[in-house]
Amino acid sequence: MARTIAERELTAPVALCGPDGRLNRDAVGWTRTPLHDTSGIDGRRVWGRNKRWEYWAITTPTHLIALTVSSIDYAAVHAILVHDRRDGSTIDRSAIAPLGSSATLPASLGDGPARARTSTIEIDIDELPDAAGTRLRGSAEGVRLDLVAHRPAGHESLGVVVPWSDRRFQYTVKDVARPATGWLEVGGGDRTVERIELPEGESWAVLDHGRGRWPYKMIWNWGAASGHVDGRTIGLQLGGKWTDGTGSTENAVVVDGRLHKISEELDWEYDADDWLAPWRIHGEHVELRFEPFWDRVSATELVVFGSHGHQCFGHYSGWVDAGGERIEVTALLGWAEDVRNRW
Repeated sequence: MARTIAERELTAPVALCGPDGRLNRDAVGWTRTPLHDTSGIDGRRVWGRNKRWEYWAITTPTHLIALTVSSIDYAAVHAILVHDRRDGSTIDRSAIAPLGSSATLPASLGDGPARARTSTIEIDIDELPDAAGTRLRGSAEGVRLDLVAHRPAGHESLGVVVPWSDRRFQYTVKDVARPATGWLEVGGGDRTVERIELPEGESWAVLDHGRGRWPYKMIWNWGAASGHVDGRTIGLQLGGKWTDGTGSTENAVVVDGRLHKISEELDWEYDADDWLAPWRIHGEHVELRFEPFWDRVSATELVVFGSHGHQCFGHYSGWVDAGGERIEVTALLGWAEDVRNRW
């Protein structure tokens, strides 16, 4: 059954929060370029529910890479992940520090750097001059990297405000199909250091930028993929569960840098007893089959914070509707995930 909803596109700058710290209802909608001032999510007026993060994932023919810099008020959570598709080996480094002093995060996207500094992880995320791209650097035991997520002229990204209530709301930017270049080094100690240059034209970066105040418990699906199909650059952005019933969705497709919003709540079908079985994500404007080859299982359980997730990496095939044009998708590399947070 179709679940199409009405969403409005915002085209002028707007503050996410009002002077009282609650959701500014004029901020609810979606954008093609970041326009939201999120400086009200600062932890001073309302403490304990603020969630702020920068998450980057990079896919290449040989490696999967991810960086996380985040603050959830009472803790900062950082991570560097490298998975070698050639032999299945994985480097997964994480650090959880009390409060947020180890995290530096800009008030709004693009306003400044994002940094993580702990005894085991260092991450630096910096915007390049003239909006040409974003430099991503990181180091932890057994891994170093220095990458650039390029921003081609005219490239658009999806920004969405999801309103659960005037006190609980989220602003997300999902920026898919950013061409990536740079290098990755793995090894050290007893292991020979290997330097991998990201193959240009075959490496892609995706940003998940988040600022908001969340309910304590939440379940979400997120899927993304980037690559070339029939000579066109295609980026998929898909979401579910956490947005259902809010009047907002985070579904879109980017074709050669142009974003096409999919204003529909999609159905996600997958086997929670067999995460590597094919997934189906579908609706009136989307029909996709996702075939995973690796399941990154994550589990953290602390006193007030718990997170359990399956981020499955694999390939998408099928079709999506881009402004009335049916875009065929064939073996597009990306991921789909099921995450359950208590935070």
